[in-house]
Amino acid sequence: MKLPAGEVSSTPIKYEPVSVKDLLVEMKDTAELMIDLAYSAVLHQSDALADEVIQLEHRMGILELRAQMSLLMAARSPDDAEQLAPVLSIVTATDQISDAAGDIAKIVREEIGLPDAMRAALPEAVETLVRGVVDPDSDYAGRTLGDIDLESETGVRVIALRRGEDWLLNPGRETEITTDDIALLRGPESEMEGVYNELTGESYEPAVTETPAIDDLERAVDTIVHMKNLSELAVDLAYSSVLFDDVELAEEVRNLEVEVDNLESRFEAWVLEAAADAEDPVSLRGLIHLGTSTEVISDAALDISEGVIRQLTVHPVVHLAVKESDEIISRTEVAAGSELDGTSVTNGIPDADATMSIIAIRRPEEGWLLVGDTDVVIQGGDSLIAKGTRTAGEAFESMAEA
Repeated sequence: MKLPAGEVSSTPIKYEPVSVKDLLVEMKDTAELMIDLAYSAVLHQSDALADEVIQLEHRMGILELRAQMSLLMAARSPDDAEQLAPVLSIVTATDQISDAAGDIAKIVREEIGLPDAMRAALPEAVETLVRGVVDPDSDYAGRTLGDIDLESETGVRVIALRRGEDWLLNPGRETEITTDDIALLRGPESEMEGVYNELTGESYEPAVTETPAIDDLERAVDTIVHMKNLSELAVDLAYSSVLFDDVELAEEVRNLEVEVDNLESRFEAWVLEAAADAEDPVSLRGLIHLGTSTEVISDAALDISEGVIRQLTVHPVVHLAVKESDEIISRTEVAAGSELDGTSVTNGIPDADATMSIIAIRRPEEGWLLVGDTDVVIQGGDSLIAKGTRTAGEAFESMAEA
């Protein structure tokens, strides 16, 4: 059932004996997909992408209720309650991320207004993400992802499929693409046109961008892009802190949340200053809306890591869930003389035959280096926090060995 904008389903939800781990995996994957879709909807001013976010927001609400029911049924003693309390915080925080992504999508759905300068800045901040419906005559229809081998051939990856009301958030090599599937594609802009045309039988139309004309507005746009990057980094580090039970990573999440708060205050002031010179000040409403939602994401990331900061024992089910999610998070020790030793990293991407994205580096003499906004060179002895597919993670581990 497709929900109209702003409408909440009244479908009854009853308790079912389901795996909390499976629910957490789906919630984490859904939240991360929603962030990608929401910012891409803003970039492309795409009602279709915004619609997918709203549908996923409804789905997340159901997952949250089921997870809460399962956790309540699992708590039978004070010790259970102590271990499950951080899990409940993660469930709630993940739903908050979903709500924030939904609010970003509503900038498009409700035509709140956003200056063209925002779309000029986002192409560098958001990897190209496109929605397409599989055409019956497509060469991809009826074939598995392994057979098509899109990622190896083009760098474009099918990150999710919607088949009616059912979502496949973790399509693998054995997943078959079928006619009328809604496919979400992510990859380089240069390769997207050919893949999209073959998948849908329609022409691909890239986003059209314009150059900002107001200095204060340009500064505000740059700030919101930085806030977005920091908030997404905070989410990654929050899940990493839980997976590795790492207080230092959790403290970095807190530092990022404080920085995003400070940026939002300055951002709001710059938007108000820009309004004095804007031809249509009302068009800036979307920027304020975007800033508020982005800050909520960083707050939710801090809530995810709260149990680690307070040194509570997090239930093992959370560790299992993070490990089994769509994009795994890995911690890799780099051996001196390995393939990765001496490799440069630009915006999180190593200059090597690897598709893992590096989130942070722990260097013995320097502590944590957050690499999202800086260029670094990997050194032997570094400890890397990276994310990517399970296959990419295995190859990355091999490259780190001497």
